[in-house]
Amino acid sequence: MNITQQIIASAQKTINIEQAAIANLSSLIDEEFAQAVQAIYSSKGRVVITGIGKSAIIAQKIVATLNSTGTPALFMHAADAIHGDLGSILIDDIVICISKSGTTPEIKALVPLIKKTENTLIAITSNKTSFLGNEADYVLHAFVKEEACPNNLAPTTSTTAQLVIGDAVAVALLDLRGFTEKDFAKYHPGGALGKRLYLTVQDICATHQNPAVTPDASIKEVIVEISKKRLGVTAVVLNGVIQGIITDGDLRRMLAKNDSLEGLTAQQIMSENPKTVNHTAMAIAAKDILEEHNISQLLVVKDGNYAGVVHIHDLIKEGIA
Repeated sequence: MNITQQIIASAQKTINIEQAAIANLSSLIDEEFAQAVQAIYSSKGRVVITGIGKSAIIAQKIVATLNSTGTPALFMHAADAIHGDLGSILIDDIVICISKSGTTPEIKALVPLIKKTENTLIAITSNKTSFLGNEADYVLHAFVKEEACPNNLAPTTSTTAQLVIGDAVAVALLDLRGFTEKDFAKYHPGGALGKRLYLTVQDICATHQNPAVTPDASIKEVIVEISKKRLGVTAVVLNGVIQGIITDGDLRRMLAKNDSLEGLTAQQIMSENPKTVNHTAMAIAAKDILEEHNISQLLVVKDGNYAGVVHIHDLIKEGIA
């Protein structure tokens, strides 16, 4: 076996081991899991998640997922907890402790302190009969047969299982809360993800001047309007209502067909029945229309009247297209 084959075989073995462990987790989801989720859902406090080593890193990811899906959570490192950070746990908080073995010294020191405060304790552990498993009010069984590490030492399969259990808890809570796309957008206002969920066509076209000419406008007036508004397009409008559209491409085709521009009007070269989008539509919907029809601009309407232009470059700038 050459080095390339060795690498591929090693990677495939890791994935297969972890895949089997994750598949087995489904059979471990039971009434106790449901009761733990219900306890979190009914709680007036936050979820405080703690762990040591690699489990602490997984805890931070689960905290981030809970916070972004409507369940207030915070991370508390197990080692720091016994040196002052225990004060971050409030009376109504629920504590989730993550540990593969459930017997590490830090966990053994921390758990009795949590029990004294009478906070509900949920364990995510591979060993239900461990110290942590026996002391917890609820145990979420993240059992793994073996680590993907060939020495069965480095946390690999076990941390993957912990992460999957955390996701299962977060999504179950999301379902119970009826968490919607609008809720998700509220917690993710930044970046392309948030913009896909809250940015509207009106938000985009409001940044532009609205290029428009009347049907009887001369070709010179059309060219000046398109050049002035810098969107490569103008609407042809009569009494606020869209009659057609003229793009840079329409002008080029017009020049190729006509030796003289004398007497030509906007109405004679415009494209009728242009694609439009309502001002309240989501920007992502505008992107879909542009892609479907392979065009660069959409005219925006509000209450049946012309309200502006949305350009594919606007969507690219916002990270949507």
